[in-house]
Amino acid sequence: MAGKAEEYDSSEIRVLEGLEPVRLRPGMYIGSIGPEGVRHITLEIISNAVDEYLNGHCTLCNIIVGADNSITIADNGRGVPFGKAEDGSETLVNVYTKLHTGAKFDSSGKTGYNTSGGMNGVGAKATNALSKSFTVTSVRDGKKAVAKFEKGELKSYNETADKSGVSGTTVTFIPDVEIFKEGIELDYTALRKQIQELAYLSPGMVFNLKFKDKEETITSQRGIQDYINDLNKGKNVVTSVFYTESLEDRMGVKIAMQYNDTYTDVYRLYTNSIPNTGGTHLTGFRTALTSSINDYARENKLLKEKDANISGEELKEGLVLVLSFIMPDPVFSGQTKEVLSSGEARGVVQRLVSKEIKIWLDSNPKDAKAIVDKALLARAAREKAKKAKETVRKTDSKKRAVLPGTLADASSKNRKECEVFIVEGKSAAGSTKEARNRTTQAVFPVRGKILNVLKADLHKALQNAEINGMIDAFGLEIKDGKVIVDESKLRYGKIVITADADVDGSHIRALFLTFIWKFAPELIQKGYIYAAVPPLYKITMGTKIQYLKDDAALEAFRKTNSKSFELGRMKGLGEMDPHEMEQTVMSPESRTLKQITMDDAEAAARVFLSLMGESVDPRKKFIEENAWRANVDV
Repeated sequence: MAGKAEEYDSSEIRVLEGLEPVRLRPGMYIGSIGPEGVRHITLEIISNAVDEYLNGHCTLCNIIVGADNSITIADNGRGVPFGKAEDGSETLVNVYTKLHTGAKFDSSGKTGYNTSGGMNGVGAKATNALSKSFTVTSVRDGKKAVAKFEKGELKSYNETADKSGVSGTTVTFIPDVEIFKEGIELDYTALRKQIQELAYLSPGMVFNLKFKDKEETITSQRGIQDYINDLNKGKNVVTSVFYTESLEDRMGVKIAMQYNDTYTDVYRLYTNSIPNTGGTHLTGFRTALTSSINDYARENKLLKEKDANISGEELKEGLVLVLSFIMPDPVFSGQTKEVLSSGEARGVVQRLVSKEIKIWLDSNPKDAKAIVDKALLARAAREKAKKAKETVRKTDSKKRAVLPGTLADASSKNRKECEVFIVEGKSAAGSTKEARNRTTQAVFPVRGKILNVLKADLHKALQNAEINGMIDAFGLEIKDGKVIVDESKLRYGKIVITADADVDGSHIRALFLTFIWKFAPELIQKGYIYAAVPPLYKITMGTKIQYLKDDAALEAFRKTNSKSFELGRMKGLGEMDPHEMEQTVMSPESRTLKQITMDDAEAAARVFLSLMGESVDPRKKFIEENAWRANVDV
C-alpha cells in the first residue's frame, strides 16, 4: 500500500530564471556532461564564427586552449550587436543569457542571418551557463563592449570607444568543474578533427589552433572535395569524385561522392555545418542515387530485363559521401541536432542530385559501370553469405541458434544488465572466468587472432569459426546476406574487448573493431562496444594497493604522494591472478572501460589498410613515423 503523499500546492512550483534550466539539466542542452560536453560547448562558440562565414562576413577564427584549460575563440566577423534593447536591457547581455534570443530565428532573409548552425538561440548561452567564467568582447561600429559572467550570471558590463577599425567577437571561458565532474580538459585529437571538418565545410576560412604547446593553421581551398580525398586516403578508389553544388529556394546542397574497393560505406552529413547522423537530406540523396543508377543501368543494358533493380543497400558498399545541406530554420529530432527532420529537405536534395548525377553518369561511363558492377558484386556476396550461414548452422533458420560451446554465459535473464568479455588465450580466459560475476558477466574466449575482414566479404568471414561464434553469442542474425542488429534480440548490454595494453593486444582490438565496423556498425553507433583499459602500474603501500592506468597517472601520483611505495608494472592479462583481474578489468566499481566510437573503429581499419594494403608508401610512412615507439630489449 502506498504511503500518504506529501502536500502538493502552488508553493511547490518553481520558476527557473535566466540560465538556471541549463545548469540544472545540462544534458538536455548539450547531450553529455563528460569530455564530449566540453567539446560541445566549445564548438558552439566556433559555430557562431562559421555562421558569420556562411553569411559572408568572416574569414578568420582563432582558437586558443591554455594550460589552465581556458578556451578563447576570436573571429573577424561583424561583432555581436550591443546597445540598449527596447526594454532598456543590454542587447549583448541578452544574447548570452536569455534563452531563445538572437537574430537567427527570422527565416525571411531580412535579418543578419540567412542560415545558421547554432542551437536555436541556446548554444552560446549554454556555454555561458556551464562555465566557471565567461567573457565576451564585441567590436563593431567604432565601439567595444565587454561583458563578464560567472556561472551564467552577469558580473560586469562596459562599453568604450574603439579605434582599431577591426570588427569581431572574442569569447574566453573556463568550463565549470561542478558541471563537468569527469574533467574539463579538451581532447586535442577530437577537437582538431572537428575543426578540420569545419574547414572543409567553409572553404577559404582560416582556423588558427593553438592548443597549449601545439600550434597550427587549418584551412581548405576545395572544401568537401578535399574532405573526400582525406576520407579515401590510402584506399583504392574505383571512381572519380562526383561533386555538385546547387541552390533552390534559399536552400543549398553540396555533395562529394566517390567509391572505393572496400565493403564499408562512410557518410559525413551536415546541416548548416552541424554534423548529423541521418535525416531527410540523406533520404533524398539515397533516393536520387538509387533511381539514377537504375535508370542508367537499364538504358545502357548493364541490367538484364529479368534482373531486379539495384537496391540502396547494394549501392552502399564502398561509398564515401560528404553531404552539406544549407537551409533557413532547419528542424531536428533533438536539441543536439543528430537527425534532420525538415520534410522539404528530402525533395530539394532529391531533385538537385537526380539532375546532376544523371549528367555525371552520362559523362563518365567508366565510373557508372564501376558503380553498377560493384553493386552487383555486393548482391552476389550477400547471396553467398546467406548460403554460407545456412551451411554453418546446419539447421533450419527458424530454430534457435545453438550458443558456442566456448561461451561461459551469464545466468541473469535480464540481458540488458549482462556483459560479455572477449578474451584471447587460455590463461586470460581462465582468470576472467574465475573473476567474473556469474550472474551478469559472460566470457567468450577466442583462439588466436580472428580473421582480418578488411578486404573480405561476409560469406568469407562466415567461414571463420570465431566470427560465427561471436555472431551467435552476441545475438546477431544473418538475413538476406547481411548482419542484422536487432536490439530486442541482443544478449548483452555491453560487449567488452579485453586485450593487453601492448602491440599484440592492440592488434587483437583492431581486428575485432574492424569486423564490427564493417559488418555490424550499429553495435558501435548504439553504444554496445567497449574496450577494457587495464592499468599499467600497481602501487603497493603496506596493505594498501592502488592501480594507475598510465604514465601520466603515475607522474601525478608521484607529485601528490609523500609516502614510500613499491612500484610494479602490471603483467599481461594472461599473467594476472583472478583477484587482480577482478579489481582492474571486471569490477564496475574499480575498472576503466572505454566506450568505442565509430571514429575509433574507423581509425583501426585505416591502420590495417595502411599496413596491409597494396600501396607501399602508406606502409613505409607508418613505419617511419612510429618506429620510435618500439620497445626493444637487448
